[in-house]
Amino acid sequence: MKFSVASALVVGLAAVGECSIWGGNAVYNKWHETELERWLSDNNVPYPTPADRKDLESLVKANWNDKVVTPYNSWDAQSLQNYLTLKGDQAKTGTEKDAKSLAEQVKVYWTETEESTNNAYLNIKDWFFDSWTDSQLKAFADKHSIPVPQPRQRDTLLKSVRENYQSVANKLSETAAYPGNWVYDSWSDSDLKSWFDERGYPVPQPSTRDSLIANIRRNSRLASLNLQGAYASASSSAVAAKESLSDALLNSWSDSQIKEWADKNGIKVPQGSKRNELLALARKHRAQLTGDNVSASADSAYGAATSNAGSQYAEATEGFAGYTNWVKAQVGLATGPEASASLASASAQSAASGASNAASKSASSASASISKSAAEASKSGSSAAADASKSASKAYQSVAASAKSATDRVKEEL
Repeated sequence: MKFSVASALVVGLAAVGECSIWGGNAVYNKWHETELERWLSDNNVPYPTPADRKDLESLVKANWNDKVVTPYNSWDAQSLQNYLTLKGDQAKTGTEKDAKSLAEQVKVYWTETEESTNNAYLNIKDWFFDSWTDSQLKAFADKHSIPVPQPRQRDTLLKSVRENYQSVANKLSETAAYPGNWVYDSWSDSDLKSWFDERGYPVPQPSTRDSLIANIRRNSRLASLNLQGAYASASSSAVAAKESLSDALLNSWSDSQIKEWADKNGIKVPQGSKRNELLALARKHRAQLTGDNVSASADSAYGAATSNAGSQYAEATEGFAGYTNWVKAQVGLATGPEASASLASASAQSAASGASNAASKSASSASASISKSAAEASKSGSSAAADASKSASKAYQSVAASAKSATDRVKEEL
């Protein structure tokens, strides 16, 4: 069989392309030998001692996908069912105890790939600290003399720690790609155990400091992914409720009020615009519904649930534990036989949905009240107008209170 020069070139490039990702350029190929040994130990993969670097890399490569990229293949049936529940799905009839079949169903929702995992471990500092509390970030910064701008909010803490992480490791002559126990030097034994308690699964036994750190380090990537998912779900629910609120308030405005608002915000209103056109124009510029109008306070009330994920993962326990409740079951899934079959996330999703519905219903009720008050004002003159204003104010306050309540419920329940 003969190959043309072009065919040989294509085959050669394909081989090089495959090798470049999972041959010489896999992230662990650049790890120190101690990091390779640490990863194998954390993931309960036996390795010979002494072992040369080639043997260590081969063992990491052989176990990388099963332990990091697609860990759900080793989960038990109950853990797989729990994951499907968290995603709003359920096991297909007849597969409830079939781990292999359940894993195929979980695969549909799984987003990690070899490439995304490789890229993540190339920049471990970008996510490694996500599951730390604010107090733990502060302690790390203080211990290593990392300056943090005031006020010390979560986003500034994370930014400062991430930016200085490599230099701290260099000063200590420690590895940073898959860090050793030095990273947790500022954590107490109670901090380590709390990390497991907050996620709803048992503390590893024996609960030596080294074993606790190994399990936390092993699960830190999944913990970060689950926090991101929890934030996205909470944010989505809050945004949906906020939009329903805004729509209801807009619908309560008269044509003249919409035109007045548009004029104040520099939005041109075509002559002869009909009401549906005015409403469409207002919704198009919804982001400008701030400052001198009724949606400003609603924006503020929902701010904590819809602002940057880096600074608003939660308020409870200094910025972390609130959303942790949402992800207890998800993080627990990564621990294999240590997993806890928690359904906290399903409850949290229900709470978020309830919060959104409550805000929407309150907004509709307020709109009706405002519209009714406005109608009464037009019939009864200035006295009724004053009464209408008071009634509208009360109705709006009710909406704002409902919005705050919805946000609080998201924070408390998730």
